[in-house]
Amino acid sequence: MQFATILFAALAVAAPTKRETTCKFPDSKGLFSVTPSKSNAGWALSPDQKCTAGSYCPYACPPGQLMAQWDQSAKSYSTGSSMNGGYYCNTDGELEKPFSDRDLCVNGTGTVEVNNKANKNVAFCQTVLPGNEAMLIPTDVDGGKTQTLAVPDEDYYASSAAHYYINPLGVSTEEGCVWGSKDKAQGNWAPYVAGANTDSSGNTFVKIGWNPKYIDDFKDKPQYGIRITCADGECNGLDCEIDPSKDGYNGINGKDTGKSLGASYCVVTAKNKNTATIEVFSV
Repeated sequence: MQFATILFAALAVAAPTKRETTCKFPDSKGLFSVTPSKSNAGWALSPDQKCTAGSYCPYACPPGQLMAQWDQSAKSYSTGSSMNGGYYCNTDGELEKPFSDRDLCVNGTGTVEVNNKANKNVAFCQTVLPGNEAMLIPTDVDGGKTQTLAVPDEDYYASSAAHYYINPLGVSTEEGCVWGSKDKAQGNWAPYVAGANTDSSGNTFVKIGWNPKYIDDFKDKPQYGIRITCADGECNGLDCEIDPSKDGYNGINGKDTGKSLGASYCVVTAKNKNTATIEVFSV
């Protein structure tokens, strides 16, 4: 009896571990690969998170484009469904498109652009929604260059807006488009944030503001500012500007202003599908 017990225990220890089923990132689909050397292996997930069977796996689209796949049953924003963006990884480790008639990425409304007037790059990092809402999707704008941001319309998931963290000048997307820590004013602690969405009437709502996490943990004035401009004049809410050299720490200059979690912001409405520009400048 004792021998049988020992033998059974030995066999139990020697039994092979069941391998976790995961789905491979589709490198050939024109998507941006997020931290491919980490466990997420290219997916727009936290670096230590895998794309596992039975889960949705979000991905990053090129600048100006939005992820067009998510859980079809998600009709409104909720804690559970808000995580279900991207491909579905089935039990066989194969990728399924929730909306088979849609592309993986679609163009945004094209109504917001970044004009970087500084001499260093600026990293705009979009949050993953639907997904874990970390700032993992990169848009890098070189000094003196202009880049269109991805702005959703009302057909996007839960009619939600796009949200961006605006890192200090010179911070790369590799450094800034990760969660980070309060040791550095980048990533989740970047000084400024922005958001935008377009409604069914062609109005685009653009918000810029101080990041509440920066206000919580940093007291220095950033060495750069941001403002919203409209070349065609079809905007309500101007002026809308953050210039620490003029308005100080957590200061704002604008017509439509407010505070959220102690952080100042202003909002501009670009009408009739006209373009609003977020200008970035040194101070």
